[in-house]
Order: sequence, then structure tokens, then C-alpha cells
Amino acid sequence: MLETERLYYDEVIPLSANHTGILYQPNEGPPAGLVLTLALQFVILLIAGVIFIPTVVVQTGGGSDSYLVWNLFAAVITAGIATILQAIRWGRVGAGHIIVMGGSTAFMAVSILALSESGPGTLATLVFISAFIPLLFSMKLSLFRRILTPTVSGTIMMLIPATIMPVIFDMLNKVPSGTPGFAPIISVLVTAFVMISLMLKATGVLRLCAPVIGIIIGSIVAGFFDLYDIGRVVNASWVGLPKGGWPGLDLEFGTVFWRLLPSFALVAFIDIIQDISNTIATQCVSWRQKRAVNYQEVQGAVTSAGIGNIFCGLAGVMANSSRPVSAPVTELTGVAARSVGITTGLIFISLAFFPKVLAIVLAIPGPVVGTYLMILLAMLFVGGMKSVVKDGIDYRKSLVVGFSFWVGIGFQSGKIFPEYSADFLGGILQSGMTSGGLTAIIMTLFINLTESRRSRLETECDSSALPKIRKFLDEFASRYGLSKEIKERIDSACEETLLTFLWHGDDQSKRKRKRLLVVAYKEEDDVILELVAITGKGNIQDRIALLDNQSAQTPLEQEFSLRLLRHLASSVRHEQYHDIDVVTVRVDTRPIVATSIPA
Repeated sequence: MLETERLYYDEVIPLSANHTGILYQPNEGPPAGLVLTLALQFVILLIAGVIFIPTVVVQTGGGSDSYLVWNLFAAVITAGIATILQAIRWGRVGAGHIIVMGGSTAFMAVSILALSESGPGTLATLVFISAFIPLLFSMKLSLFRRILTPTVSGTIMMLIPATIMPVIFDMLNKVPSGTPGFAPIISVLVTAFVMISLMLKATGVLRLCAPVIGIIIGSIVAGFFDLYDIGRVVNASWVGLPKGGWPGLDLEFGTVFWRLLPSFALVAFIDIIQDISNTIATQCVSWRQKRAVNYQEVQGAVTSAGIGNIFCGLAGVMANSSRPVSAPVTELTGVAARSVGITTGLIFISLAFFPKVLAIVLAIPGPVVGTYLMILLAMLFVGGMKSVVKDGIDYRKSLVVGFSFWVGIGFQSGKIFPEYSADFLGGILQSGMTSGGLTAIIMTLFINLTESRRSRLETECDSSALPKIRKFLDEFASRYGLSKEIKERIDSACEETLLTFLWHGDDQSKRKRKRLLVVAYKEEDDVILELVAITGKGNIQDRIALLDNQSAQTPLEQEFSLRLLRHLASSVRHEQYHDIDVVTVRVDTRPIVATSIPA
């Protein structure tokens, strides 16, 4: 057996094994008490950011007090709506996972410019119009699959905590003046000790509630040093609604609007990449067995983000994006049930009408919240590393990841051309996630544009096309001087992939009207085959991984085809979108070692 085959076999997960520690998958229902506890945990973690980000934007942009009050009210409600939209699965809307939404840090700079130069109405209009970019993008996400690779998304996932950590570190020392110097240190140590010890050693309910327990105990300890802002809680009213402040949409489309529209469009694209990365990260930790990335769910996540930002524009607040803590919290608690996401959204919406309850959460000391975020973002960083190396890593990927990561850190720290980056498109390059993500995308585009010429064949998606495909692959193999054995291996791998498509496709009478695009190209010692077809049922990559657990009802010829494909290919990747299926098969062209087909 080839070495690449052995590596691939290591990823085959028995159905009975739980390799992720997940107790409740997205489609399962935990007890109501557990759902409420975990939803409150998300709220406690994120409510400060949901309120803090728009507060900074409004105050920096010179907004009025009445607009600030309205902004905070509407920001919490729109975050709740967007979070619910992410948790549901309705047609092409929703990821069906716990993906909590909140104010977008990428939009902060351009939102401040719009607010300061033209007012809340222009900001609302720009947010409303830019919200249609993710809606359009999600419809044709498959066109961008060569750019939004695991390497790019993993790099951005690593950059998210790297760019946010400086703010988190500042929170550790965010205490009132006159506070003893040891007070924040003790608060941080107690919070970290409780959380980490429970996460490492506790089981059952204690493990699930470790973050909440850590925050509560940390807040109690901080309260002995007067760090918990009890005055905020006392002064807040129990029930309240903002009086005025809604700016409406400015439909005059003045000079400022047209000047800032390209900047909003670019930032919207950056937010799309972040949403995709966070969705993929959440998917990877939401199931008991390893699964291929479901790009239909990714499309649903991007669609929901766009719809959520339409509500933001209509409400007159800045845009939302997915929060990076969804994946690590899911991995930490072992609960991925979408009911937790829906409940989180409902609590957000409810809190908008109860300032007293909101104040209880906002009064949690900075050192306590900062410690919690440090632990979660550290887990997200490792999740990004896993995404990068999941399909193997060569020198190209190493260069893309390493260079992009440090470019992002350089811009974030203000060490790379600060006098120019501060003025470019409202300073969006000063965000490490934006600059590093764009660098990874540009380098990936360069690799795609300069790689060897790709051979293409378009034909009907039917077994009758096999002779035409064999002729196409024979000409491709001859062009590169491949041996007869390698030609047969490539031909067989393509044939078994097509047959698997057909067995799990739709009705036979409709199948002949579908089209199949076969793309072949060479990459070092491998031949890459891409089969692009109309969407079928099931995921070939998942079925290969679960071959040893196939049901007895699975037809023998189908199982044999999957086993043969696993034997012939060094890796198989299946990307399913709403419009097409893309199966990428990698075949090693090095001399074949004598081996038998696995039973």
C-alpha cells in the first residue's frame, strides 16, 4: 500500500467512535435546562462586544446621544435575529449550526467614516446595499472554491485570535483607578484555574458549565476588590425602550455615499471570508465523526449573514458578522445542537427590552471576561492550524500560510508602512485579519493562474460517456509521458468516481440531461482529476471514510466501487454546493508498489 494511502486510512473513523467529544449534534435535542445554560453562556461571553463595538463607532463618529441609545437597542435585536437565522435550516437560508452574530470589527473604520462625514442615514444606506453582496456571493459560492481553500480559511482563522488578542490582554488590566495591583491578577488566576481545571478533569454537567462557573466564581472574587460594577446594575431600569433615534435610510446618494461604497463592498467581501472560516470551523467540531465540509451549509451561513445585515441597514446600525468563539465554545462544551443557537438569539432580543438584565452582564469585570476569551481564542487558533494541515501541507501552502500570517501581524501592530496603510480605504489594512486574508487570497490566485495548463472535457453525466472520458484521459496521460499502469490507474479512479455519482444521483430519466465537466492537470508527482456535475445525494468523501461501517443494505457493487476508489486515489475531496458537486481526486504517479485491493 502506498504511503499516501496509509495516511488517508488514518483518517477513517469508525461510526461507533466519538472522536470529537460531541454529546449533542446539531440535529439532536439536549434537555431544556442545558440549552438555556449554554445559551446564557454565549450571551454572557458576547453581549459586551455586541454593545461595545457600535458604542465605539457612534461615539467616535460623532453620533448623538439619542442615536447611541437607539443603536444599542437595535444592535442587540439584529444580532439576535441574525443568530437565529444562522441556526435554522430553511431552504438556502441558515447554516444549521450555533453561529453567534454581532457587530463586525472589519466594518468599524468605514462605519466611523460614513457616520462622521455624512451621518447615520448614509451609514444605514451603505450597510443596507452592501448586505446584498453576501447574498449574491452565496448563490455562486462554487465559482470561488479555488480561492476559498482550507489554506486560506485556516490562515484567517489563525489571524482572528492573533489580531484580537491585544484587545483581550488590555481587558486583563481594565480596572478602575485606585484598585490594588494584585486585584486583577488574582481575578485572572482564579477564573483561569476554575475554567481550565474543570475543562481538563470534569465530566458531564460540570464540564459543560465550566465557562459559566469560571465566570461566576471569577466575578465573585473580583467583587471583593470592588471590580464588579454593581452601580451599573442598580441604576439601570428594569424595562425600557429608546425614545426616537432611528435614522432611516438616506436615499439622496451624495458624494460621500459613492466615495465610500467601494470600501464597504471590499469590507463586505472580507466579512464573507470570515463568515466562511467560522462556519467551517464550527462544522468541524459539531459532529461525532469527521465529515467533509458541507458547502451547502456554508452557503446558507453567508445567505443568513446577508439577510441579517439587511435588517441592520433598515434599523440604522452597523453590519454584523459571525463571532469567532462559536467553534471553540462548541468544542469545549460538547453541545452543537442548533436549539442552543436559536435560544441565544431569543435571549439577545429579550435583553434589548430589559436594561437591568443587560447591565448584570455588562458589569462583569474585564479581567474575568478577558481570561475567558483568551482560552476560547487559543482553541480557535489551533482549529485554524488543523484546517491548514488537514489535507496535507507542502512548501506552497507553508509559504502562503507563514507569509500571510506575519503580514497580518505586521499591519495589525502598525509596523508595515503605517503612514500609508492608515489612509488606504479607511485604514482597513490595519486589521491583521483583512491584510493577512487578502495576502493569502492573492497568493492563492497567483498559484492558480500560474499552474500547469488544465485539460477539460464537457460531456453528459452518464455511463455512456465513459469511452469519451477514457479517450480524453489517454490523451492527457500521453502528453505527460505517463506509463501504461498510471494511465489505467487514472482511468479507473475517474470511472469509479463517475459511477459513484450515478448510483447516488437523482432519477435515471433525468440524469441524461445533466452535464459533467472533467478537468485534469498535473501537480508535481500527482495527477488531479476534478469532476464537476449537477448536485446528487450524499457525500462521496464521507462514504469512503465510513466504508467499514456500510449498512448491509448497501448494494455490493456500490461498496466495491467506493473501496476501489479509496485504493486508487491518495485523497478524495467532495464539495457539495446547491448548484453543483465537485469531486477532486488526487492520484499518485510515482511507481506503483504491488498491493492488493482492500477487502
